[in-house]
Amino acid sequence: MIKTDAMPAINSKRLWQRLQQMGELGGTVNGGCNRQALTDEDKAGRDLFVSWCEQAGCTITVDSMGNIFARRAGRNNELPPVITGSHLDTQPTGGKFDGVYGVLAGVEVLETLQENSIETEHPIEVVVWTNEEGARFSPAMIGSGVWAGVFSEEYGHSRCDKEGKTIGDELNRIGYKGAAPATAKPVKAAFELHIEQGPILEQEDKQIGIVSGVQGMRWYDLTIEGQPCHAGPSPMTVRRDPFMALAPILERLYQLAEQNGPWARVTFGDITAQPGARNTVPERVIMAVDLRHPNQQVLQEMDLEFRRIVEEESAKKKVNSTVRDEWDSPAVSFNEDCITAVRDAVNELGYSNMELFSGAGHDAVYVSQVAPTSMIFIPCEKGISHNEAENADPADIGAGCNVLLRAMLASANS
Repeated sequence: MIKTDAMPAINSKRLWQRLQQMGELGGTVNGGCNRQALTDEDKAGRDLFVSWCEQAGCTITVDSMGNIFARRAGRNNELPPVITGSHLDTQPTGGKFDGVYGVLAGVEVLETLQENSIETEHPIEVVVWTNEEGARFSPAMIGSGVWAGVFSEEYGHSRCDKEGKTIGDELNRIGYKGAAPATAKPVKAAFELHIEQGPILEQEDKQIGIVSGVQGMRWYDLTIEGQPCHAGPSPMTVRRDPFMALAPILERLYQLAEQNGPWARVTFGDITAQPGARNTVPERVIMAVDLRHPNQQVLQEMDLEFRRIVEEESAKKKVNSTVRDEWDSPAVSFNEDCITAVRDAVNELGYSNMELFSGAGHDAVYVSQVAPTSMIFIPCEKGISHNEAENADPADIGAGCNVLLRAMLASANS
């Protein structure tokens, strides 16, 4: 095992500067980022990542889903690697840290090892996963999902954006449809470093979050169909208005989340009324529903109750409703050895910390299905993420990366 008293520290200033440099690619006027998956901006970010890793002496492999693997050799390259990474794609009005921090912290680990001539028994790899956000192509985490065997490559390549462009075509267009198969290989341990994307660490005044698992997530499209009619002459008592059913559905779903608190979540992030005329009762309302809970049994019970609520309220208002399942990501418990590696690193460094669940989905969810995995969180300002105002303290940025370095070294040399 490596002695902690000889352990180098990462270059926090360099890591911060690179986060700002990457943030300029797709930078928005409000200080955020719009670098959606497989756009020209995403290609520029990928190219920059590859150039930094090659400068650090790594070999680069790109698989057929565009996932990028930067490999630093170990003393025994027949051994499975210790990996870290996240994603470079952002929301349309995203920030500079979500995903990107985990990738560039991995690059900083590589450079710290290189500059200090530190060898590891196992190889170390930094990964960029394709289309984690799901902002341009649904569902989220598609690159890691194909790699882990959750989705087929054909399914991954066929995902379309709103203009009908597919992942496969866009990978070809930007030159990142690699020759390597997008299939999992043996991995010793996997770590993902990330901003929390929530307010808990900041509220508790803790610098590091030791993440024990990820909430289960289920996405649906709820469609309610009624009868279109004129807004003026049609009395309220005779209408078959989809919104009349939607209103109590919303209220009851918020109550459902409260009943299963404090970890239950319900979100309605997108809603469409058709035909969408100001003075016409809509024929159809389509709403995205997002349910989450870290306990899989509770999430399943919430799913059943959601469907019962929709059926009951639709019958009362004499409208027709359907619930289409868009995505199901079961609750995840991370590997205890990997959690221990993070916990030991935090304790060695003396950072304030707490253990918590991730409320957001991450590539670590799918990676954990095929490799021992855990995550490390740092606070983000006011818990804001998926927002141009997303921000993190440079001291926390450095602290998280130092934890990552130690956890990876412990795993790579044990």
